[in-house]
Amino acid sequence: MKRWRDWWLAILWGTLCIPAQAFTLSDNQGKVHRLADYKGKWVLVNFWATWCPPCLEEIPELTALHEDAKLNVAVIGIALDYRNPRQVLEFAEQMLVSYPIVLGTYAMTNQIGPVRGLPTTYLYDPQGRLVAGHLGPLTKADVERFIRKQTVKR
Repeated sequence: MKRWRDWWLAILWGTLCIPAQAFTLSDNQGKVHRLADYKGKWVLVNFWATWCPPCLEEIPELTALHEDAKLNVAVIGIALDYRNPRQVLEFAEQMLVSYPIVLGTYAMTNQIGPVRGLPTTYLYDPQGRLVAGHLGPLTKADVERFIRKQTVKR
């Protein structure tokens, strides 16, 4: 689809392929996730909300991406704009989310990148470099295509 051809925003403010600020996030299970812990894997960080229809559309796609071992992609979901943490966690359970969920704040986004709308997604390469960002829903195929193109370039 043409609309997805250019969906990844080149991180225009000059961070493309430069080591990213190391993030440290604690998920709903209390596990700490650091960018350095994922060296050798692609890391997709997705900001979302339970009230956001496009976010809900992409959850099954992100779950499939996270569970596909051959792709070597770790997905971390950061829930924003919620009133009740329990509601977010119950929602994630109902949606069969298998990737870690972080109960986030907008201040937390400073570790990763701006969130001008939901969903917003950032992708780090296996060396820990921030290589792309996207505003709007994604599919597993979109991410696979992007990773394949990046792998061919190297």
